[in-house]
Amino acid sequence: MREAERTTRQRIADRLREEPLQAGTIANEFDITTQEALSHVEHISKSLSDGPEQLLVAPPECRECGFDEFDDLINRPSRCPDCKSENVEEPLFRVE
Repeated sequence: MREAERTTRQRIADRLREEPLQAGTIANEFDITTQEALSHVEHISKSLSDGPEQLLVAPPECRECGFDEFDDLINRPSRCPDCKSENVEEPLFRVE
């Protein structure tokens, strides 16, 4: 299938097979919003659930205290529940 015929979601899945990416990076590369990127990632996860591949998520992490036990692994929290810092790294996504 030619690149032009592939959906944005298929192209994002292919990129996530190459290297781990944050939602913000996906948004920039595909000229979409971060929220759209997260939506695509969630759908990719669902579509992979029946096959041999899976979506791996490195959780968000606080850059100040290292806290990484957030309840929602997909979305970037606005601040750390432990130290209240707003300096929180986005989660990384990868397809393997």
